[in-house]
Amino acid sequence: MAKQTDINLLGQIIYQVFPRQHSKKQNFLGVIDDLDRIKDMGVDIIYLLPFHPIGEKDRKGAKGSPYSIVDFYQIHSELGTLDDLKCLVKEAHKRDMKVMMDIVINHTSRDSVLTKEHPEWFYKKADGSFANRVGDWSDITDLNYDLKEVWDYFIDVLRYWAAYVDGYRCDVAPLLPIDFWIEARKAVDHIKPNHIWLTESVHPGFIKYIRDLGYDCSSDSQMYQAFDICYDYDIFDFMDDYLKDSSKLSRWLEEIYRQEMIYPKNYIKLRSFENHDQQRLRSKVKDHDHFIQMLSLMFFIKGTAFIYAGMEYENDHLPNLFEDDLIEWKLEKSLESFVKKLISMKKSPVFTHGNFNLVNKEEIAVFSYDYKKEYVLGIFNLEDKKEIKVPLNDGIYEDFLSLEKIKVKHGKIKLESKPIIIITDKGQKR
Repeated sequence: MAKQTDINLLGQIIYQVFPRQHSKKQNFLGVIDDLDRIKDMGVDIIYLLPFHPIGEKDRKGAKGSPYSIVDFYQIHSELGTLDDLKCLVKEAHKRDMKVMMDIVINHTSRDSVLTKEHPEWFYKKADGSFANRVGDWSDITDLNYDLKEVWDYFIDVLRYWAAYVDGYRCDVAPLLPIDFWIEARKAVDHIKPNHIWLTESVHPGFIKYIRDLGYDCSSDSQMYQAFDICYDYDIFDFMDDYLKDSSKLSRWLEEIYRQEMIYPKNYIKLRSFENHDQQRLRSKVKDHDHFIQMLSLMFFIKGTAFIYAGMEYENDHLPNLFEDDLIEWKLEKSLESFVKKLISMKKSPVFTHGNFNLVNKEEIAVFSYDYKKEYVLGIFNLEDKKEIKVPLNDGIYEDFLSLEKIKVKHGKIKLESKPIIIITDKGQKR
């Protein structure tokens, strides 16, 4: 079974924030200023990108990658102080939100404290220079987790930050031994037993690539031994394939549903159609209506919903991680009220405890939930079809999103360009 906290994370909403890009202040205080807005949408968890000092050696861009870390015990001076972080967490807690931080312990910057104090802890080339397993990550160097000293050091790091934050998003966690994560979780559990653990589990092709190089890389099924939530990268490419070629929609929907059978019964997937590493969803869809269909589907399918800051403003620009590149908050594009409604839906017991099923995968995405006496049908007209058969008795129903009346006649619904979510009694299911 998947390792999990006592929190029902299926009903939680994670909101990803890069403090340097989130506000004009470009620091923790700027995030605090935005907490009321974020909370008003219904968000449960703020997830902060790495906030440690950034390396100078082989730096990418003018500002450098937050994933190229100099010192795991320090906070970047431009973002604030430890007291500022504590204030951010305290203010989030006042609003009944939690704060997660990005943990990046597969590698360090090439001028990190550890490269100077413990150069023997790293992979090396034949000439003795620092190396890493992935060639593109030229600003970092990989740690060698064959060494127990490395385990001990980073378990101490994890214990240290657990005293301040409520959870971890663990960068490229499958590259580290799964036994390390199991031991680390046990150590943190002594401090905070309901600490949230999210793994950036990786694409299947990346797993194969790393394994073919002679290294280990854990599958999602392995990661559930230590983590609450896995990324959705096992099927992310199927979504991208659909967005490039509509004939591939059914395959993507099948892959979503197949997760029900191949993972532990209590598995949780992060439903994230965009993040700091992936192009904005708005840049990949056909138009506004298509974006709304996809956004609604993202919240509907089983898993923990995830918003990358700016998604709720229909942003199509992916901020550059290595530069000053502030998110644009164009009020005329705000979808906050719509997202708020989707979040209220997501927290219903039928979504957190119900049975999840694929109803139709041919040209239109149709999924359902049932729990006790309740039945929910979600219809996402991704390819502008005119009607669809539904497993409902003929009659008049109400769309949860628009509050408009929906007529089922001869087992069919006439479709428009907007998603439809019908919440009804199981007795109405045919």
